[in-house]
Amino acid sequence: MNASAPLDPSPAAAPHPRFEATLGGTAMCAGKGLHTGRRSSARILPAPAGHGVVFRRIVAGVAHEIPALWTNRRSRPLCTALQVGDGPLVRTVEHLLAALAAERIDNALVELDAEELPILDGSAEPWRAAIAAVGRVELDRPRAYLRVLKRVDYVSGPHNQRIEPAPSFQISTVITLSHFGRLRWEGAVTPETFARELAASRSFGRFKWAFPSKLINLFRREPVLRGADLKNTAALWGKTAIGGLRFPDEPVRHRALDLIGDLSLAGAPLIGRVFAARPGHEHNFGLLAALMADHSAWELVVFDVDGAARRVEAA
Repeated sequence: MNASAPLDPSPAAAPHPRFEATLGGTAMCAGKGLHTGRRSSARILPAPAGHGVVFRRIVAGVAHEIPALWTNRRSRPLCTALQVGDGPLVRTVEHLLAALAAERIDNALVELDAEELPILDGSAEPWRAAIAAVGRVELDRPRAYLRVLKRVDYVSGPHNQRIEPAPSFQISTVITLSHFGRLRWEGAVTPETFARELAASRSFGRFKWAFPSKLINLFRREPVLRGADLKNTAALWGKTAIGGLRFPDEPVRHRALDLIGDLSLAGAPLIGRVFAARPGHEHNFGLLAALMADHSAWELVVFDVDGAARRVEAA
């Protein structure tokens, strides 16, 4: 990256880490996949500055590396998937990516022994806790942020999203569910708010559709929800869930969690405010793709010790 003349000081500069970071050790989680139903384990290893978040799979003795970037995103049902060319797929990455982004981890190598990451309890909390347990280590490289300069919209039927300039990364998410009505979560995304308000929220679905869905999906070529059960999904029943909800508005909090993970595919932490009505993985990507395609809508900046932002060019 090459810095230019400093811009005006940003009110968001102080809370933003100035340097890239990685993990202080190796974190690991294992369990079955939500869609494939197959057991897998993931090791999250420290990585050097400039590495980014990269998934590694070894298939037929060949190591394949899949960077967590929006250009590698592939459309798959009910999850976020990544692939480079016609190489192996990595699916259901959104919860881990959300935890890494919220914990401000820029560089990590994720070694995966199967196609799908484990779903664990359906939330990002096990990932967040594993990352927090090994700690965050700053590296000797300025942390570049993607700062939004103008409003960008994405609309697909009732799915309406936009991103606009703001002093920090903020989101406002709205969904409407039968029996629950209109649910909203909004706030700045920080390690504290993520841990307190979002990380523990789980993937969800209506219980009455669970059995017929699983039965139908057994005959699909594309694996969908084969590993879903009451231990990894909030099965909604009326105004609650079987076994109870972790938050009264848990479904919208999980949609916010997914949004954080999906937008992390920008490849740099965002500085901007996101509004998302009825978000889903396809629509989160639609917004991100629209933003990245408009180079006049954003810039890369780093922050000086005095809080001034400097424009930088991508390496």
